[in-house]
Amino acid sequence: MRRWSPGRAQTEPVAAIVAVFAVCFGLLAYTGVLGDAMPRSERTLGPTTISSVRDAASSNGILIPTRLAESSATPDGYHCNVTLTVGKREWHDGPTPPPNAKVPSSPAATTVSVRIAPGDVRPGRLRVVVWK
Repeated sequence: MRRWSPGRAQTEPVAAIVAVFAVCFGLLAYTGVLGDAMPRSERTLGPTTISSVRDAASSNGILIPTRLAESSATPDGYHCNVTLTVGKREWHDGPTPPPNAKVPSSPAATTVSVRIAPGDVRPGRLRVVVWK
């Protein structure tokens, strides 16, 4: 029969915490470097850009047309056109895509709430086209 020994199979609590911290830091550094090294998926450019535009141009979830120009959510190395339509009214930001533009993904569009005037909120359509 084995007897328990105070010097056997024990680790100081501080050493265990340092070891866990080192492993977590290593994993965090690895995923950060891996994320930067991986190529960007062009299929997600439209949805990601439209989400950025909506967040930058809205206040409390309601999009304000005059803030479209302030959004500047264009991904690096790409051009972007943002169109907001409410009924027959339209607001644009960014250059018009040329007919021969290489559009990596289909244009992204979503329905948004738009503030036309103070107290006047209407449904609208936000559309983003990203191209090289």
